[in-house]
Amino acid sequence: MERAELTLLGATVLWGLTFPAMKVSLTYIPPILFLSYRFGIATLLMLLIFGKRALKRESLTEGFILGLTLFFGHGFQIVGLEYTTASNSAFITSLYVVFTPFIGYFLIGERIGGKDLISLVTALTGLYLISGANGRIGLGDALTALCALSFAFQIVLIQRFGYSDYLSLSFWQIFWNFILSTVFSLLFEPLSIPEGLAPWTGLTYTAVFGTVIAFTLQTKYQRETTAYRATLIYSMEPIFGSLSAFLLLGEALAGRSLLGAILILASVWNEIRRKPEGTP
Repeated sequence: MERAELTLLGATVLWGLTFPAMKVSLTYIPPILFLSYRFGIATLLMLLIFGKRALKRESLTEGFILGLTLFFGHGFQIVGLEYTTASNSAFITSLYVVFTPFIGYFLIGERIGGKDLISLVTALTGLYLISGANGRIGLGDALTALCALSFAFQIVLIQRFGYSDYLSLSFWQIFWNFILSTVFSLLFEPLSIPEGLAPWTGLTYTAVFGTVIAFTLQTKYQRETTAYRATLIYSMEPIFGSLSAFLLLGEALAGRSLLGAILILASVWNEIRRKPEGTP
């Protein structure tokens, strides 16, 4: 594995660990206020590290659009975490890989095929099973599925905005996520300052490692490998998320939930197992 791919794998591990970190923090702080703190800290750090390099105005509009998709993605994800487990959240979030071809079809005219439809049906079956297979999809799992849909929009739009400076594009989407989270939180949640080590540990980890470091590594090193290999690496996120939830929170998938997780993972791998023509 090349250096760039090892670095992306490291970023994927960092993202996987955010699931138990967020789950624990929700005991102490409202979900959207958590995002406000997380992306506020990340915005400040990026300004301190990159300075004017992050403030290029030509990426402002594209960054706002991406920030909007990230706001909905992270918002649905963290609110969903209040009603589901960190393990479920990790696997359901990975459905963005399955949703992406369909969003790409509508936004940029990418072709979809039979294997995309098979992946979608398999993924939805897995979602039903991981949610308990009791005739309905749980609220937390449904919100997390909307999170995956939002992230699929973000991935396709990043491809569409590929001409923009990657560093400023990363900064502006983080900045706008902070602004949108703050406005929403002020309108609908009680304002509070987290107390104790646990919530600040979760905030610090997700802001520094899960946002600034992981996002910067992604934007820098993904250009040095193929999209196919990058997606293959990112598909490991639910594995790391579920493993960290087991080690840190004692969560374990069993029975129908385990079968659902396997089907979701199978649908993700079905999307990425065939290399595009010319892929090394």
